[in-house]
Amino acid sequence: MKRINTKLQENKKLLSIYFTAGYPKLNDTVEIIHELEKNGVDMIEIGLPFSDPLADGPTIQESSTIAIENGMTTALLFEQLKGIRETVKIPLIIMGYFNPMMQFGIEKFCQKCSEIGIDGFIIPDLPIDEYERHYKYIFQSYGLKNIFLITPQTSDERILKIDNHSDSFIYMVSTAAVTGSQSGFGTEQLEYFKRISNMNLKNPQIVGFGIKDKQTFTEATEHQKGAIIGSAFIKFLKDNPIEKIKNFISFLR
Repeated sequence: MKRINTKLQENKKLLSIYFTAGYPKLNDTVEIIHELEKNGVDMIEIGLPFSDPLADGPTIQESSTIAIENGMTTALLFEQLKGIRETVKIPLIIMGYFNPMMQFGIEKFCQKCSEIGIDGFIIPDLPIDEYERHYKYIFQSYGLKNIFLITPQTSDERILKIDNHSDSFIYMVSTAAVTGSQSGFGTEQLEYFKRISNMNLKNPQIVGFGIKDKQTFTEATEHQKGAIIGSAFIKFLKDNPIEKIKNFISFLR
């Protein structure tokens, strides 16, 4: 599946949106995906709800809790996404913690994703060494990209290792804080964006955590290929109907 890499070659800054599957209502998932693509979003990260999301702030934690209470499960998500590629062309990435994937069965999970047309995974708690030893061959056999995360604290040596083992983009976490906890980017973060750009990595970077409006999107993409918005979008979904998504997107670029 080359949708991610094809998208990365486009001559523009990419906007990726994260939302939690099964939120705000159980059966909203597909409608949200359609609305996001219709309004010019470049990639979508579908959050797999988990009861203990360590890297997520209160907004995403709450959405995950509500989605689980609504009845969202891994099996149901796959059922909802069946046939999604008949209408949706942009890359779809599942973002979630490794535990639900292991409970479902790693190979079975990958097989289902491949059948549906999922392009890859972002798994914050799957270390690169563990991935290399045990799961790389499974992911690759189903044509699924595994997207690694770096933070301001990640050593140059590890960044270079991640770059060497990546073949799409690197998820560049803007801060060591949890998601949704920032009010904007400071000098330290802007210097971090520039420092990573100056490393001339072979894989482009897409920035996540702290992007919520046009200013933060512009700052995050001055040196990087794109940015991801999660908490701000989930807050929007909490207070607005799905058909208003176009209003949210229009304020970002």
